[in-house]
Amino acid sequence: MANILFTGGRAPATLELVRAFHRAGHTVFMAESLRGHLSQPSNAIEANFVVPAPRQNKDAFLLALKNIIVENKINLLIPTCEEAFYVAMGRDELPCEVFVESIKKLKDLHNKWHFVINAIGHDLCAPETMYLNNQDDLLHAFAHWRELVLKPVYSRFAARTLILPTFRHTLDTLTVTSKAPWVAQQYIKGRQICAYSICHNGRVTAHTAYESTFTAGQGATIAFQHMDHPAIYRWVRTFVEKNHFTGQIAFDFIEAEDGQLYGLECNPRATSGVHLLASHPNFTEAFLNPNILCITPAHGHSSMLATAMLIYGLPRAIKQNQFIQWIKTFFTSSDVILDFKDPVPFIMQFRSILAYLSLARKQRITSLEASTFDIEWNGEM
Repeated sequence: MANILFTGGRAPATLELVRAFHRAGHTVFMAESLRGHLSQPSNAIEANFVVPAPRQNKDAFLLALKNIIVENKINLLIPTCEEAFYVAMGRDELPCEVFVESIKKLKDLHNKWHFVINAIGHDLCAPETMYLNNQDDLLHAFAHWRELVLKPVYSRFAARTLILPTFRHTLDTLTVTSKAPWVAQQYIKGRQICAYSICHNGRVTAHTAYESTFTAGQGATIAFQHMDHPAIYRWVRTFVEKNHFTGQIAFDFIEAEDGQLYGLECNPRATSGVHLLASHPNFTEAFLNPNILCITPAHGHSSMLATAMLIYGLPRAIKQNQFIQWIKTFFTSSDVILDFKDPVPFIMQFRSILAYLSLARKQRITSLEASTFDIEWNGEM
């Protein structure tokens, strides 16, 4: 059994990982810059450490991780959220195995323009895309497509994404510069599907796909059910193999009405697919053993973030005439945070939610943006 250090304890996916590694007999440690984060009270964690905010103080963050690793004889560090980019910058100086790619490779995957170029270069389908460096580029995009999607080159949770924006509203509200570039993509009507995989040097050792029906905001999925989608698995397997990728990786797709699959963007970190895989008996082995056969969820059970389904999912379901579907999903899904063997994170989850709301008001940002304020990475080196 090993000593495992996680970062990103604020995320429900990380709490799921912590519990899974604890069940498998490993000793789990947590390093987080957010005080009172979601995973902090979990009985699966041997010790919690408060570390400097990586976005605001990268060097101090990496030094703190190095000290934790040495003092606690850590064998493996698994970053989970966007602090993974900062971990990657100091990966080679950390005195243990680190389950993350190089910062150069992560930068190319996180960048929405470079990701599309990467995919097309390996004969994988992605929407027609333009790089927007100034206002003239923005005008050209509207001249090229009648229906389009606009998004910052670096973003998460579909924050600031504009779907089918009008020409006049966009010109009045959006300023594109070389320091804050965007991409424009051809709008494709279809169903949104997410994928999450664990990989070792180009091999996929765990994989799941799930439809994005209920979300917090435009992009953060809050209800999950595994779907067997061979075309997505082939797309992911090819991309991972061609890029010789190691670590956790997730993709957003659109499946058009004619069945054509388009890769929209990449998140080289943990995402909610963790919740669908964690109950598999070999889940932790997918991180530790690069030679195991690829595992997929053992059952088709539906999971959800119950609080988010109430706060975000219910109002949107009512507005979009999906109330019956919401009722069915809510009462047939298990909450990923509630675990009767580890109940305190569920009881105290509102502590971290209130912290996000307070920060959002202070910084004049959304609560979703506040949840990554101290860890998000937008290409800085």
